[in-house]
This record gives sequence, structure tokens and C-alpha cells, in this order.
Amino acid sequence: MGEFEAVHDVNIEELKHLVSERALRGETMLLNMGPQHPSTHGVLRLLLELDGEIVVTCIPDIGFLHTGVEKNMEAKTYQKAEVMTDRLDYLNPMGNNLTYCLAIEKLAELDVPERAQVLRVILLELQRISSHLLWLGTSALDLAAMSVFLYGMREREIILDIFEMVSGARMMTTYIRPGGLWRDVPVEFEDAVRDFLAIMPKRVDEYEGMLTTNKLFLERTVGIGKICAEDCIRYGLTGPVMRASGIAHDLRKVRPYSGYEQYDFNIPTQTGCDINSRYLVRVQEIRESLKIIEQAMNHLPYGPVRSNNRKYVPPPRSELGTSMEAVIHHFKLWTEGFTLPRGAVYVATESPRGELGAYLESDGGPKPWRIHMNTPSFANLQAMPLLTKGHFVADVVGIIGSIDIVLGDCDR
Repeated sequence: MGEFEAVHDVNIEELKHLVSERALRGETMLLNMGPQHPSTHGVLRLLLELDGEIVVTCIPDIGFLHTGVEKNMEAKTYQKAEVMTDRLDYLNPMGNNLTYCLAIEKLAELDVPERAQVLRVILLELQRISSHLLWLGTSALDLAAMSVFLYGMREREIILDIFEMVSGARMMTTYIRPGGLWRDVPVEFEDAVRDFLAIMPKRVDEYEGMLTTNKLFLERTVGIGKICAEDCIRYGLTGPVMRASGIAHDLRKVRPYSGYEQYDFNIPTQTGCDINSRYLVRVQEIRESLKIIEQAMNHLPYGPVRSNNRKYVPPPRSELGTSMEAVIHHFKLWTEGFTLPRGAVYVATESPRGELGAYLESDGGPKPWRIHMNTPSFANLQAMPLLTKGHFVADVVGIIGSIDIVLGDCDR
């Protein structure tokens, strides 16, 4: 076997600090769930210690999707590194782009035009709805509610069509750029968004009609996977998981960015602390996002969508055919990149899964000296031992769906 001779099966001695004393005596069973399992929502391995069908211990094992994104970003210029943020939480590419760009804008003190700010909010809330729809469909499908999945994908397709309209891509958009947006939205954008706003409230009613009072759904969600507010804080949980335990914490309200302080919306909370509460919070968040989008559409100003600071922003395409200086400047920006002042910043936004942060450190060169993403899936996943303890194996599927992890967000 050569270099592979060191590979060996893991034995109980190597796990004794993670499992109970009963496992060491052979009284309980150790079972692998994943990493090839459709209900782990990615290449996630859960090592379950079972007493019959009851979970004694749940040990999450990550790293199967490790890509080294952060270290790779440090080898690229600031513009080229942004493309890699799409691949972290691939259900929130707009939010990933924004968080990274906000860090650059904070360090560079780069202005963003008002129209770009409003469009960013619209796209971010569409992204939040899209992510919640995929979560709703897949987590309901895990509990044998197939119709909800089909209904949710129907509306998500409309949002992805809007993203394709503005950016040319349905998922990996890289549309939000330092200083604003890649380009202005097309003329069809406003009608497409307003058509979506017109149909969506009734569609949300349909989802709730299938699940909220469904006896089978309630039996699989009420009282399952509970975590109290104190444990949420202790484990560093954020997002809908925290708000479903009664904590009204949302960075759009607590530390507003991109002009969120201008919009009137509520922070949905529940006090059940269980799977059902997380479902109710996310459904209400869809309704609140619709309110934000409507307010933003009603106050969408005219004007530029990119900063005029030519140190960081390439010249408009209209100048490239008339100005050699503009062509040279464009070429140098994309080959050599721009430099940022020495310093370090941390910026956090409210992703569909919780607090998404970017720590960016510059040494004055054209590449990030250090970039680290603080991702909500990584933090939320660590609560699995507490959430699953004492429940049936069948409940593990519903619990892991309720925390809404994305493995690209965990492993990086």
C-alpha cells in the first residue's frame, strides 16, 4: 500500500472522549449517518451513538467538502477573489458577495450610490426568500411532504430567472461589486419583481395551508430538537434558529447596513424552541422580506449604480471606445488589481442562516493578506449533539433540516 499503509479503521478507543461510558462497555451501538446520505443536506457524516432507536450522542464530522477557499482568495486580487465567495453558501451568493464587498468598502472608505444600495436590498431579500423556499421544500420532503417541495421550487424558479436577468447567472452571480453593482438592472426588472410580489403572498398561504396545521407535520416537529435561548447564546447560534428560541436578534435591525434602517419590518420570533418554531419563523421571514422589497421598489431612485472612484472602479464601458486612458486604466485594474490601505476590518450581515461575517486584513498590496469568513452553518451545526439527544433516529433527519446548514458554508 506504500504511503497509504497508515490508513486504518477508527476504533472505539479513539472515540472514547466523545461517546458515553456505555459505548465503551458495548451497551450502545455506533452508527454512521452519511456522508453519503440524502437527508444530511450535503457531504456530512454524523456518528450516532444509539440505545435502540434513541440517540445518546451525535458527533458531527465535517471536512468532506473542504476546498481551501479562504487561502485561495489570498492568492488572487480583490476583484478576482470575489468570484470564490459565491461558492461558500451557494444558496446565498448575493449575500456572500455583499459581505465581502462591504469589507472592501469599509477598508477603502468607498462610497456606494443610493440606487445601488436600494437594488442591493431588493436582491438580498429575493435571495433570502429563494433560500427559505429551498429550505422549506427540502426539509418538508425529509418528513415525507413532497407537494411542498414542488410548490416551493415553482416560486424559486421565478427568483432565479430574475437573477439571470440582472447578472447572466442563476446562482453564482458575482453581481454585487465593490462600489456598487456590476451594471444597472434591465428595464424588465421592475415588472418582473412586481409580478412576483403580486403572487407571492397567496403562495405562502398555500405552503402554510399544507403544513402549519397538518397533524402529521406537527407530530414530527413540535417538541423535537429543542434548544433554549441560553444555549443558543452559549453555542453561538444565530439566525432563525436563535429567533425560534425567543431572541429577537437580526443584524439588519441591530447593526443596519446597506440602508436597512430605512425600511419598516419586524423580526419574527417564536418561543417553542423546536423544529416547528424554526419553520414558523422562516415562513414569517418570507412575508417580511416581501414587505422590504415592496418598500424598496416604491422608493427606487434613478442614478448611477457604481461609485465614480476610479481607483477601485473600472471606467464605464461607454468610455472604452473613445478614451485610450480609460482602456489602459481598465486593463491595469483587471490585470494588476487595486490596492487597499493597510488595516483590518470585520463586517457582518444577516444571511438566511444567521450572522455571516468577513474579516479582511490588508498589507497595502493588491491581494488580501488574510481573509476569513465567519459562517452561520458552521456555528449552528455544533449544536447537533444537544438538539438530537434523547430523540429517535428518525427525528435526526428533521432536526438537521431545521438548522438549515450548507456544507460549503461549513467546510470552506
